Amino acid sequence: MLIWYILNRLSQTFVLQTDYKSIMKSMMGTAPVLEIIEPSFNQSFTFRRFDETETNQKPFWHYHPEIELVYVQTGSALRHVGNHISYYKNGDLILLGPNLPHYGFTERLSGRRSEIVIQMKPDFLGRQFFGIPEMKAIEELFAKASSGIVFSGDIKHQVGEKLLGLSDATHFEKLLGLLKTLEELAKSDEYELLNSSGPALVFKKQDNDKIERVYEYVRENFKQPISLEEISEVAAMEVPSFCRYFKRVSGKTFTAFVNEFRVNRACKLLSESAMTISEVCFESGFNNTSHFNRLFKSITGKTPLAYRDELHHVLI
Repeated sequence: MLIWYILNRLSQTFVLQTDYKSIMKSMMGTAPVLEIIEPSFNQSFTFRRFDETETNQKPFWHYHPEIELVYVQTGSALRHVGNHISYYKNGDLILLGPNLPHYGFTERLSGRRSEIVIQMKPDFLGRQFFGIPEMKAIEELFAKASSGIVFSGDIKHQVGEKLLGLSDATHFEKLLGLLKTLEELAKSDEYELLNSSGPALVFKKQDNDKIERVYEYVRENFKQPISLEEISEVAAMEVPSFCRYFKRVSGKTFTAFVNEFRVNRACKLLSESAMTISEVCFESGFNNTSHFNRLFKSITGKTPLAYRDELHHVLI
């Protein structure tokens, strides 16, 4: 038994040292990749569960403006957040602040596991929500998360199992569960700041000039057809390079992004205006009502008319 323990520890040390060297080598001159996160339809934050049949394929060394809560149920792997590199075992529970670069936490993972990833903008419930007295502890938790927080002890799996239990919950139940989880984490003293010895490596919005130019162009021109040649010129890239870049950064094709942008615009008009379905179609950048109806249903699961009727019944 002693021999097995020694060999196991030596093996873990060797893997850690090998992975540390490979990570540091890959980081030389490499900036983290901006990950574009779009919540699913009618949601203000993302809640995703990954397992062995559906693995997390997010960019390897990346960052995003959202706060991120990650629970890895079991297994061992490297943890790399900002300037901090360490090794976790028996799963992990970690909270990251906005624009804090990190590697995927299940890269080089050993052992069976499920993974929960929750991502939310700091103001996803409104600019003032976390400033009210009842949310003071969570506001302070978010401030600490700018360095990266790893939770240990009983809190790790107590909270983690609750998150796993929310996998099949409704959107509203997930929101309530998330707030309860954040409150529980805010009250816990079983945590460690990952970049406590110095400022974390953080990337700001100005580092995203290229993708921001693309998004701004779509916001200003979504009512008109936008060709790949046109948007590639905005990004100062060749079309094939732009297509690969946008898919890597956003996780979807540029065409899919524009379609979702237009459908979201249509949802807003259907809920806030008295426009006819045809008027909403053209005001949202579509030039064909049949195509609009088909695409709207493929994204939302409802026709535009059914979506408006459902809103009407909820409101009355």
